[in-house]
Amino acid sequence: MPRVVPSQVVEFIEGFFPFSTTEHECRNLSFGVGPKEAAGLTAIIDLVQQIPHQLIVLEGHQYASFITGLAAVRTAIFRWQEQGRSSLEYMSAFDDLNPVYLIRTALSACPDEYPSPGTVALDFISDQELIESLRTDISTINTALSNGEWKATTVLAGSVVEALLLWALQQHPPENVLDAAGILVAINTLRRNPGGNLETWDLHSYIEVAAEPDLISEETATQARLAKDFRNLIHPGRELRLGQTCDRGTALAALAAVEFVIRDLTP
Repeated sequence: MPRVVPSQVVEFIEGFFPFSTTEHECRNLSFGVGPKEAAGLTAIIDLVQQIPHQLIVLEGHQYASFITGLAAVRTAIFRWQEQGRSSLEYMSAFDDLNPVYLIRTALSACPDEYPSPGTVALDFISDQELIESLRTDISTINTALSNGEWKATTVLAGSVVEALLLWALQQHPPENVLDAAGILVAINTLRRNPGGNLETWDLHSYIEVAAEPDLISEETATQARLAKDFRNLIHPGRELRLGQTCDRGTALAALAAVEFVIRDLTP
């Protein structure tokens, strides 16, 4: 069964019931339910039921309006099935808005991606938006791994390692980070000094500089280097790309690098 996300249901609702995009058109709006309307309303219910529950991120009044809107739609469908005629009435308790609008508006506020409940918390990071972004990526990595999507797991895990190490280095005085980079250039671990703008560094520089002041252990650095090499299998050139593959081994190694980095950065 295809994965259904809130934006897909919103798109369906807007296509089937165009009036649902405009609040003033939906206020005090009731409409009759015939075979066509019943089909559209039934599809909305079916699609909503297929949305993963963790993506329904609503609270308070908006959640109540969403649930009440669904209940009103179900009631209208039932009456049509039983009596051959029905109508979908506006909701006086929710600003006199039609239930279809209430459902569409609520789903518009829901994300298409959200970390699964078991995803690591990353409490050592203070930036809440970054936490949610990384947790969503880590959740996606685990899903991709369970689905046998080796390339997606390998590449995305490498990017998470990169983001975590960038964050870790940004927590230290810039002069200390640059001093560590200079030492690595002197001993030929780095070919050149990557410069003062950490966001322009590559994964190799992040790994080696993070290992120099022991932000990460040598074990973690070794695992991260493997993740870097495996991610580099995804070469932009056609001939090289076609000759390179990711497999379960590269996926597991890249995910292990994520876990090792998180372990080392957790106080």
